[in-house]
Amino acid sequence: MANTETVILDQAGAGRAITRIAHEILERNKGSNQLVLVGIRSGGDFLAAHLNTRITEIEGEGVPVGTVDITMYRDDLAERGSLPVGKTDIPFQIDGRHVILVDDVLFTGRTIRSAMDALMDFGRPSSIQLAVLIDRGHRELPIRADFVGRNVPTARSEKVEVVFDEASRPLEVRLIKP
Repeated sequence: MANTETVILDQAGAGRAITRIAHEILERNKGSNQLVLVGIRSGGDFLAAHLNTRITEIEGEGVPVGTVDITMYRDDLAERGSLPVGKTDIPFQIDGRHVILVDDVLFTGRTIRSAMDALMDFGRPSSIQLAVLIDRGHRELPIRADFVGRNVPTARSEKVEVVFDEASRPLEVRLIKP
């Protein structure tokens, strides 16, 4: 039996969600002072870049943007076997800063826990806040997003896929049912 795919967020909808998240981040943090964005490879790093574009449009200046690869921090390496290790690039200090951790889809919370562990190897931020395009539920850890583009209740067997265009902009979000 073939999978069925449903587009749950188109490019315009994703753009609106990113704009709203940018406004919410700025409102909660009273502007962009002391903010940094760190996207989780891969997907979150693309979204962090787009959030920075929106923040720049709103505030007139951007914030530092970095990326974190969580491969070596995963708790399921034994089950997954050998995974390629990507590059972490955080070319700024995070001590005392408000880190906005960015990912495309929040599911069990394990990726976020791994990313927080990785961030702590870089310093001690004033706070870590989480921004995600899609929150699909099914948490295994006590982690929640501070900024959510869209909540999409799913079955555990379903998959949510964020498709990016050639410029790494979110093209659409698909719900894939087995």
